[in-house]
Amino acid sequence: MDINSLLQSGAQLFKDKLDTDRDGQIETTEIASALMSLLGNQQGQLDLSSIISSMQGGNSQDLMALAASWLGKGENAPVSGNQLEQIFGHEKIAAFAKQLGISETSALSGLQQAIPNVIDKASPEGSLADLGGQLLNSVGGVSGVMNAVGKLFGQKT
Repeated sequence: MDINSLLQSGAQLFKDKLDTDRDGQIETTEIASALMSLLGNQQGQLDLSSIISSMQGGNSQDLMALAASWLGKGENAPVSGNQLEQIFGHEKIAAFAKQLGISETSALSGLQQAIPNVIDKASPEGSLADLGGQLLNSVGGVSGVMNAVGKLFGQKT
């Protein structure tokens, strides 16, 4: 799946979930642009690997399990607003909400639907795909995440 399709898919899920608190409707193109800002690096490239790496590298068992769920096949585990703030930081969530002209609460609600879906679709075989020429597989796919989870619990995978 190409970057544009990936972002549009996430934007549509976000829009479907969003109870907008601004006049009028937010276009999916606006949401896709805001998602790119949230998920991108300083060079303006989609950078899902650093998001997964931060989830994997922290001390949170919950975030590691989320990463494994989103990368793996099957259902995606749900993410809470607090977990999204741990992953992205409050400042990035606030900037995302401001870009769309919505409240942070509304932004988090929509992102709870969009983020797992975007990462899941970017990893159809259990590892992050090559999107737009940028290899995003630095975390070792689902096996890398599961290995980290196993280490956390003192188990071999």
